[in-house]
Amino acid sequence: MSDRQTDKPALAIVIMIIAVAMLVAMNTTVKLIGPGFHAFQVTFLRNVVAAFVLIPFVMWNGGVATLRTKRPGLQLLRSVTGVTGVTCYFFAVQRLPLGEVMVISQAVPLFVTALAVPLLKEMVGWRRWCAVALGFVGVLLALGPVGQVSAAGLVAVTGTALWSVTILTIRSLGATDSPAATTFYYMVFGTVVAGLVQPWIWKTPEPGTWVLFIAAGILGGVAQLLIAYALQIGKASVVSPFNYTAIIWAMLIDLTVWNVLPTFWTLGGATIITIAGLYIFRREAVVKEER
Repeated sequence: MSDRQTDKPALAIVIMIIAVAMLVAMNTTVKLIGPGFHAFQVTFLRNVVAAFVLIPFVMWNGGVATLRTKRPGLQLLRSVTGVTGVTCYFFAVQRLPLGEVMVISQAVPLFVTALAVPLLKEMVGWRRWCAVALGFVGVLLALGPVGQVSAAGLVAVTGTALWSVTILTIRSLGATDSPAATTFYYMVFGTVVAGLVQPWIWKTPEPGTWVLFIAAGILGGVAQLLIAYALQIGKASVVSPFNYTAIIWAMLIDLTVWNVLPTFWTLGGATIITIAGLYIFRREAVVKEER
């Protein structure tokens, strides 16, 4: 990445914060849709609508030539883990406070760091392993006291683990395939994967619910474009930590829309996960500089 692409850190941070807010707004629409609609149907319709936002942009930024892939199997794996992970999040969002789900979702850097060792053969020092261990303590805390852990909370953790695998596959695909190709195949494969189960779960939405589905797709699609642009004009080590603003947005929405305050367990887990995640971001940046 050239200096020209990375000389706008302030703008990149602002764009990332807006993108994260849009993702939280997308999850808010999913919560408003409610558990009456299967999470896989929510994922399917979200992907269909997002495709109308993303695919024209992908085609405009290079066209068909950028869609060549040398690793279709890995693209399929990325799509399956991505769609399943997002579906897990939607299932949890439909049943838990937004803040709780967002706190658990911020454990992605912990899973990525841990899984990068067996999957990508990366070296992780003892400092980052300590941060990972501390972060997982935060995840356990966010799930609540022993004996009161909900099934939806465990599904959110599963979604976080699956999304971490997705991040690692994207990192691996970056060596051979363009970001446009990875985005395109996720939309295509992901929509097909989610679409396969629709005959058994489909429920026709009311007009008002259609508006929420469309809003979820547009918010998700635009947010992905904004995140990609933020990472283009700002260094990942500077921009990525602002993912944690999702916790603030989610708790504010919980309070204003549903009059729900975060519990001690959620706040404690959020604090520990954020500290651990920020430390991992910092150590990764230091290691890269040393190399």
